[in-house]
Amino acid sequence: MSFATRTVTLFLAGDVMTGRGIDQILPRPGDPRLFEPYVSSALEYVALAERENGPLPRPVGFSYIWGDALAELGRMNPDARIVNLETAVTTSGDAWPGKGIHYRMAPANLPCLTSAGLDCCVLANNHVMDWGRAGLAETLATLRAAGLRSAGAGGDAAEAEAPAVIDRPHGGRLLVFGLASETSGVPREWAAGLRRSGVSLLEEMSARSAEAVVRRIAAQRRSGDIVVASVHWGGNWGYDVDSAQRAFARALIDGAEVDVVHGHSSHHPKGIEIYRDRPILYGCGDLINDYEGIEGYEAFRPELSLMYFPTIDADSGRLLEFSLVPMRRRRMRLERAAPEDAAWLRVALGRHGTRIEPRGDGTLSLRGD
Repeated sequence: MSFATRTVTLFLAGDVMTGRGIDQILPRPGDPRLFEPYVSSALEYVALAERENGPLPRPVGFSYIWGDALAELGRMNPDARIVNLETAVTTSGDAWPGKGIHYRMAPANLPCLTSAGLDCCVLANNHVMDWGRAGLAETLATLRAAGLRSAGAGGDAAEAEAPAVIDRPHGGRLLVFGLASETSGVPREWAAGLRRSGVSLLEEMSARSAEAVVRRIAAQRRSGDIVVASVHWGGNWGYDVDSAQRAFARALIDGAEVDVVHGHSSHHPKGIEIYRDRPILYGCGDLINDYEGIEGYEAFRPELSLMYFPTIDADSGRLLEFSLVPMRRRRMRLERAAPEDAAWLRVALGRHGTRIEPRGDGTLSLRGD
């Protein structure tokens, strides 16, 4: 589709978890030891995946996990690529006490992220500090050394609350603000402070909290900027959208003219709302993880995911088009979803108010009406 106006196309994804089993199949795996109630080694997640879909080549190349997604990124050629990185990138062994799940990827495996040409890794989530403040510090330093921007976590509150700034090729900036809510399982102790590292944690999902974020955005925004508010909120399963989340997202658009609300935490795609010509993604679902073979949530088809490509009017911030590419995770690799799987996603989201139309090329298009 061609546009007469100046446009910005984004690639957005939900959780990208490259730790644990995925770390173990990459070229430079870290310590596989885990402190989970029933699993003591990350290699057990590799074994689960192999029992589900057959042997995995090991080691795989750094780009292996992205699979068919790389061709889609090349075809869509987005102006910026933004994901929620839901793992610490560290060698730290300081597992956060009392937390049942700890995700960790070896810093030497970071090329698995750069191979996808990512621009920004949002870190305001419930796993970035799984290996303590030392683990967070190493994560931040490793991303920075690789030229990857981050948002939502830092060495203190000022750094955690600051946006990632991406200069757009034809002028103007893209600002990405990372925010986390305790509703997604983020410990209160992880909140960044005046002299304490941590994440940009919302005090509550309320009008008062939204007003504070609006002021923060206003202090950073310049004329011509495109703003993404990336929020880790809510539980892992279920399609219902909490009324507090809906009110919070709309308040960011009303008060700060946020152009995209990029919500994540759910393990499967949730609904999308178009509010004042701005998209609100309530749950992008997991794009990459090592959950293959884990049973109990088959009704949600957690192996299916979406790549999100909103195209925005660079001058007004208005949504012009929204393409979605259905993907499937198999053998710890992304592949294009089969037509029947894409249809399943379309119907499932349609039941919950998100109207999506199929295209001839196997992708989907969001309807704004």
